[in-house]
Amino acid sequence: MVRLGFVFSMIATLTVSTSALAQSSSVQTAVDDNLLELETAVDEAGATPIASIDHSRLAKAEGVEMPASRVLIFSDPEINTPVLEENVRAGLDLPFRVLSFDQDGRPQIVYTDSQFLKVRHDLNNTQALNSFQSKLLEVLKDLDAAPAPTNGLNTNYGIIDLRSQLSVTEAVKRLRATVMEQNDTVWFGEIDFATEASLLGVELPDTVLLLFGGPAPGGVAMAGFPAIGLDAFCQKLLVYAHEEGGSVVIFNDIAALAELHYGSSAEPHHGLNKRLTATFRTAIE
Repeated sequence: MVRLGFVFSMIATLTVSTSALAQSSSVQTAVDDNLLELETAVDEAGATPIASIDHSRLAKAEGVEMPASRVLIFSDPEINTPVLEENVRAGLDLPFRVLSFDQDGRPQIVYTDSQFLKVRHDLNNTQALNSFQSKLLEVLKDLDAAPAPTNGLNTNYGIIDLRSQLSVTEAVKRLRATVMEQNDTVWFGEIDFATEASLLGVELPDTVLLLFGGPAPGGVAMAGFPAIGLDAFCQKLLVYAHEEGGSVVIFNDIAALAELHYGSSAEPHHGLNKRLTATFRTAIE
């Protein structure tokens, strides 16, 4: 009887495990399919793909398990530039971002909308915000997607600021070098917003966005909080010229974004905030 009980227990465990694996595989497939559909829609909308980041597979390659999560970053300088003219700090939430992810066994899509930009960066250019939203909805038209939460959001919410006497060019050079010295970091690219604006006949302060991430620490931070793959991962560093000289470096407070999305944060979020702040401060001193 003990033997039979053991066998039945093993069968039940195997059945549950197989079912869980099948569900996980199904959700991953849905996340992947949504991402592919987004990529097609971005191309059809005439936007420029910047980065497609598979958080979960990158993390798994480093031995870290987390729910399926893929973010697509794409751009349109004609949309970005009017927003940046009003407040260059809005570059931290530009260009467009959409996340396809697994939340508690259900595939979901979340995106950064114009209301998020408006509130976080105190924007009032209705035409610019409407253009942003219109292009975004053009991409999302055939998908069941929801905007990132704005309940609790306010001006400059979750933004960490650092000042430097370095020019934007020198600060970017040092930050890029320092970031890539980290043995757990992947570089995803950068966007020179000022150069893009100049091609449209608009003068902006020197403004550059750096995109990079650490698959292992990022995977740990996102394990119970996959939606923060929209805002906090990949890491985004915005470097812009200060009106009194030197430059300003801003980036996202990971714990604050976890609290915005989930109402709570965890130790890995706070630990990464400390690590990133120390790393960036050292680079631009």
